[in-house]
Amino acid sequence: MSVGLRIGIGYDAHRFAPGRDLVLGGVNIPFEHGLLGHSDADVLSHALMDALLGAARAKDIGHHFPDTDEAFAGASSIMLLEKVAAIVRGQGFEIVDADCVLQLEKPKIARFREEMRAQLAHAMGVPLERVGLKATTTEGLGFVGRQEGVAAQAVVLLESTSTGSTGE
Repeated sequence: MSVGLRIGIGYDAHRFAPGRDLVLGGVNIPFEHGLLGHSDADVLSHALMDALLGAARAKDIGHHFPDTDEAFAGASSIMLLEKVAAIVRGQGFEIVDADCVLQLEKPKIARFREEMRAQLAHAMGVPLERVGLKATTTEGLGFVGRQEGVAAQAVVLLESTSTGSTGE
């Protein structure tokens, strides 16, 4: 018996680096450091992409957008998220819901939260109410607590759009 529902979880972390923009959820956040990565290093979008790909059993972002490919150097992670949403739909799934958590001590992102949700929802082609976003600190613990970088987690729910489709 095929249920037609899939859950995926994603995680990403990047260290801070001088001379780069801080991009989270497709939004440029004013801050003294950005995140180090091959693309724009948007940890929130990366965690969400891996959650989507995992739920669709479509490998991971490293497979689709390898950091050894210069075509993705400095790439917009929101643009990559659009491509991932298309892959998921191509596998026969609808994005039902996504919930995300940013882990960072600084900067505070409350004033950017709704803009990030809107960017993520738009990139995935879903209504805003299908995207949750929270932020938390780690109470000074670990690399996030030492303000060395940012981490993000995401969980998604997909539903099959075709009878009997498993997406594999």
